[in-house]
Amino acid sequence: MKAAVTLKQNYEFRRLYQRGASAVGGGMVLYCRKNRLGHNRLGITASVKLGNAVKRNRARRRLREVYRLNSPQLRQGWDIILVARGRTLTAPWKELNGTFLRLSRKLDILADKP
Repeated sequence: MKAAVTLKQNYEFRRLYQRGASAVGGGMVLYCRKNRLGHNRLGITASVKLGNAVKRNRARRRLREVYRLNSPQLRQGWDIILVARGRTLTAPWKELNGTFLRLSRKLDILADKP
């Protein structure tokens, strides 16, 4: 399995928070902004408010998997940040996946079906 290209630098996150578009759902917040790279980059954040390290890592893993499964449906050339919320840990998988697709559609980063 190929690893996703990720955002790592603090300035990249700050730029996306300030200038990117955002959408809020029950289990996550999605920020996105166009990049000029021709491929998507992913950043995932989980606040200390979420709980201890075990809970934060679980939330990150769940969001990473949601992105991985839906990445073929996304348009290319976007920087995307997923922010974990409290419901990320407890929401059923189907609901978490549906939330991601709904937010992606709202921000118009979902590729049009042929």
